[in-house]
Amino acid sequence: MEHALLERVKNTRLHLRKSLLTTIFEEFDVQRMKLSEKQRKEKYDTMLESPFRFFRGSAYLFYFDVTKSPSIFHTSDVKPAWIQGDMHMDNFGAFQNETGDIVFDVNDFDEGYVGSYLYDIIRMSVSIALYLEEQGLHQAAQETAIHHFLHSYIHQLKRFQRKQDDPLTLTFTKHNTKGPIKRVLKKLEKRQRSHFLQDITYINDADQRVFQWNDEVQPVSAEEYAAITTVLPSYKIKDIAIKYGSGTASIGLKRYYILVEGQTDALGVDDLVLEMKEVRTAIPAYFLPYNEVFWENYKHQGARVVSTQKAMHHLEDPHLDYVTMDGQEYYIRERSPYKKKVKPKNYRDLEDYFTTAATMGQIAAKIHARADVDYSQVFTYHSEEEILNAIGQERRVFVESSILQAMRYKEVVYTDFELFKEWVNRKYHKS
Repeated sequence: MEHALLERVKNTRLHLRKSLLTTIFEEFDVQRMKLSEKQRKEKYDTMLESPFRFFRGSAYLFYFDVTKSPSIFHTSDVKPAWIQGDMHMDNFGAFQNETGDIVFDVNDFDEGYVGSYLYDIIRMSVSIALYLEEQGLHQAAQETAIHHFLHSYIHQLKRFQRKQDDPLTLTFTKHNTKGPIKRVLKKLEKRQRSHFLQDITYINDADQRVFQWNDEVQPVSAEEYAAITTVLPSYKIKDIAIKYGSGTASIGLKRYYILVEGQTDALGVDDLVLEMKEVRTAIPAYFLPYNEVFWENYKHQGARVVSTQKAMHHLEDPHLDYVTMDGQEYYIRERSPYKKKVKPKNYRDLEDYFTTAATMGQIAAKIHARADVDYSQVFTYHSEEEILNAIGQERRVFVESSILQAMRYKEVVYTDFELFKEWVNRKYHKS
């Protein structure tokens, strides 16, 4: 009897956490995202690949947890930053901008919203710890990498404040980056734009370029083809495909590839692939203070995503747009043939991780400083000023407390991952 009571004491927290996870997954994936059981299984199986992949697919759990923890370093609710909303290591990447330059920047804006900058910073810091641990790197290395990210973030904000750099014009190219990022950018310069089209399209017997079908790129129904053609009247469409197998949190959202003729990129290349992706309400919006002015300007979820990208990128994709089709909201952008992430194989040593984290810190500072009064009427102030005021003179305390919070939450992710694995196996893999 005594043993049973002690076991109950020992396991009560885990039991309560498991119940919480189940409730949150049911609420967001079923009630909010409307995922089918098949889509849920696909998403959850992907999340089971690693704790980092689990973290990427459960942003709603992160916000549920961290919004309950007050901090003296939060910016005021009345002067929020425009946050990326899902900042992690794999949401940075290289692509070609609208002048033909290959740049490195944030590349996902689906969760863009307004709130304290600190949510981006902590989510990114947790992701650094998870990512490095997945590569077999010890805790000291993880903490040092986060340290580089945070110091670089603050340093770049101060450069903006002092007018030493301009967030409206600062870009990250092979000329001002180092390590893996610089190597990826230089390698991409040698890629021919036609390689991407050759990978996913071919010339058929009628001498027309069409999509090449595979497990991830499949034909759409006649109804979908007609509907997409109707909402995109300004394009001469050559072919349309539905794209599967992208992302983690996005599983269950429709994503189309649209091959268009007569539209050229910055280098004058014909035949582009547009991506048309279904979008839902940003996850942070469910947990952060409701911002009336923001929603008055960005009622359409596609408009919210498009505007977030325009606010955070120096040069915008000329094909950025948003539409409503069959009652669902979508955004449109060019699918860059130069899109590429820094992968584990690109890191040669510890210093490469530190250098990459530092550059990502600069980019985080750039998007926060750029997406404010410089871009949108939603803001009447400069975010870099508000963020630096929140950090104040306690830079060391800010860095140390952020690292402590990130490392603590990393352990929460590992515990949640094991509970999640047990739940998924019981629910979907009973045999």
